[in-house]
Amino acid sequence: MGFLLLQERDLKEILTMDKVIEAVEKGFREEGNGRSQMPSKSYLYYGRHNGDLRCMPSYLEESDISAVKVVNVHPENQCKYGLPTVMATVLLVDTHNGMLKSVMGGTWLTAMRTGAASGVATKYLARKNSSVVGMVGAGVQARTQLMALKEVLPELERVRVNDLRKDTMNTFAEVMGSILDLDVIPVESVKDTVRGADVVVATVPTREPLIRGEWIDDGTHILGIGADAPGKEEFFPDIWSRAKVVVDDWKQASHSGDINVAISQGLITRRDIWAELGEIVAGKKEGRTSEEEVTLFDSTGIAVEDAVTADLAYREAVGRGLGKELDIWIP
Repeated sequence: MGFLLLQERDLKEILTMDKVIEAVEKGFREEGNGRSQMPSKSYLYYGRHNGDLRCMPSYLEESDISAVKVVNVHPENQCKYGLPTVMATVLLVDTHNGMLKSVMGGTWLTAMRTGAASGVATKYLARKNSSVVGMVGAGVQARTQLMALKEVLPELERVRVNDLRKDTMNTFAEVMGSILDLDVIPVESVKDTVRGADVVVATVPTREPLIRGEWIDDGTHILGIGADAPGKEEFFPDIWSRAKVVVDDWKQASHSGDINVAISQGLITRRDIWAELGEIVAGKKEGRTSEEEVTLFDSTGIAVEDAVTADLAYREAVGRGLGKELDIWIP
């Protein structure tokens, strides 16, 4: 009758990027086939503390997996409290009776499933021979993005990385280059980072755009990860006339993804969005159709990604005997 408590250290031991990509791809396929329940992400805004709290429930009907994630975003956490900007907790629910199967740390899980979603999008939208990646932003999320790209791009050789914080940029280049056996080079300007790249990754939660469409070569695949609230945007408006845009979820992306400012300003409408990623994974729409087209995946992070990753973590933990059994229903 109890539940399994999994701490962050358990998740870091359990989750590997190849398995998370596989799980997330299946989740997108099920969602794209209309076999999921996923209410829109709900928000509480803590204005006086420059933060917010988000609730993300979902149910995959075919897989019979259900979870709820509660996640915060507090940009000043690191400098004020020595805490991560994003922290999360996931509740995995037994659909047979509504009881908790597991309570688990969701911070590393969130980073991994977000990277995995980009891996899935890149599998369907990038050129197969992509070998050069340009990364704008070198934080924690950039690390799992690159881990995922390493899994799905067999010819990946060189990575250029840019960040406002030179120490962060240099550390990223040294650590990730060693871990993934890649040539990772710090670059001083955003323009030089993205120009000529086969895949561009933006992970900066900025309200001032950083990347111009004119810097993007034909055939490039772009991953827009950083925008996570209304008013945030990583790309200048000229990107939208160049790119085939795919979102993870229309409602979330139009509210808080990289397209949100362009939508609010009337620069693009839903008719300009090619597809949701689930539609492509499910085979309802095509992904990349030519070597020349520019593709852009606007990732906001959807609840089904959390559910399938939490289920994967739970099954792996049970198999390895990890975690701690607890019970809150004992009278």
